[in-house]
Amino acid sequence: MDSFLREQIDVLGVPGAAVAVVRDRRQVHSAAFGRADESGRAMTARTPVLLASTTKSLTSIAVMQQVEAGRLRLDEPVQTYLPWFTLKDSRSSAITVRHLLHQASGMASKDTAFEASEAQDVAALEEGVRALSESPLAGTPGEAFGYASANYNTLGLLVQTVSGQPFADYMQQHVFGPLDMANSHPTRAAARADNAADGYSRWFGAFWRQTDGPAPTTGMPSSTMYSSAQDLGHELMALLDGGRYGGARILRSDSVEAMFESRVQVDGSKRYAMGWFTRPLVESADPAAPPVHEGTLPLLLEHQGEWGNSHTYLAMIPSARLGVALVINGNDTAAPSRLKAIDTNLLRILHGRPPVPAVVHEDWLQQYSWAVSLALLLAELLSLWLALRFLLARRHAPAGKRWTPLAWAAAALALDGFALWLCLVYAPARFDTHLSVIVRQFPDVGVSLGPALALAVLWPIPRTVWLLLTMRAGPEAKPPELHRPRV
Repeated sequence: MDSFLREQIDVLGVPGAAVAVVRDRRQVHSAAFGRADESGRAMTARTPVLLASTTKSLTSIAVMQQVEAGRLRLDEPVQTYLPWFTLKDSRSSAITVRHLLHQASGMASKDTAFEASEAQDVAALEEGVRALSESPLAGTPGEAFGYASANYNTLGLLVQTVSGQPFADYMQQHVFGPLDMANSHPTRAAARADNAADGYSRWFGAFWRQTDGPAPTTGMPSSTMYSSAQDLGHELMALLDGGRYGGARILRSDSVEAMFESRVQVDGSKRYAMGWFTRPLVESADPAAPPVHEGTLPLLLEHQGEWGNSHTYLAMIPSARLGVALVINGNDTAAPSRLKAIDTNLLRILHGRPPVPAVVHEDWLQQYSWAVSLALLLAELLSLWLALRFLLARRHAPAGKRWTPLAWAAAALALDGFALWLCLVYAPARFDTHLSVIVRQFPDVGVSLGPALALAVLWPIPRTVWLLLTMRAGPEAKPPELHRPRV
């Protein structure tokens, strides 16, 4: 495993990574590689990293603690605890606590995105959930799987409300403390005080650069808590041992079993439990042997975390009481499947199988989104230069060719329209989020997409008006010809 991770760091240029493996109530292996920041500080198994969506497994523990305490009931509507909770759809009154846990509330990621927020205040969590009142529902609650981090943000607010404690304080006292997760933190400020790793993004598909992405407290229960590989190993040990860690018990065994129960189908044999995806452990099968029925394979519970500048992975095989935690302080948003291949290859290695080469699954637009945005900016700049060259020089076509500048103007407007459609309609739909999130989570895209969009929005009207006024003025009067007298 260590050899494989070193090789991946060298091949992909990943800044740093740490891994922990647990089995039968103890940590059997941990290792760290690469650097945590620009100073060259070494990554360690205790270095906090932004978790992204693996945060959800920690929040689900807090929710089930409140269920055990009798303060929350899984099949009770959210409005029982938050009477003001609503979305722009009357069906939202039927959303239950269980729907949120299983990502089956009907909320859509693109309509509830918060990832571009910079909020760091305590009140941001409730403000973010209240802001959902302007979001439509994409489906009927309880009907189908629909991944949206807003589900878990709402769960965090439920924990905060019924426990009477700020969510960050609750996690520190009732989850991190009992699990001896000393390097885990609910906020960016606390993580940085504990020497958290800097995040890195892969720019233009070529090099890694330290990138400060947003980590808003709005998304604390779903995406923006921090932890280390070693601490996540403590979480896995507790869940694999029926809710016990050392002398502490964070959950009853029946609550852990409820967490592992996958009630919603994602696709094929993949399902969703409470903060965990479940599927057959195909990585344990011998690739050289005849295919086996998936029903005979061990059950795997896993979750990946993807942020603009970090990648994390948690996996458990309950039948083997085996778990693995991986944290990487960087992400390649153009082709995240390269890092996801590391996750599945760790499972293969743990089961005595050789790793397989990564296969990039992302389509051409995601892989080369930085090139598309750069080309769009260059086209807008060329359009600006041509327009200014014509308008400032006051060049006028002959009467028979007056349509030429109009044709150029129409082409420029078409370019602007395409840029607006791509940025405001197609890209948000393609990536299931807001444009502001794309700009923040894809930093190499944002540096050119922002100026291109600004030109497409601000320049067309003054350019068109200036052109029409210039054409209306007609050609400048020519100076009279001087006739030389004949000799």
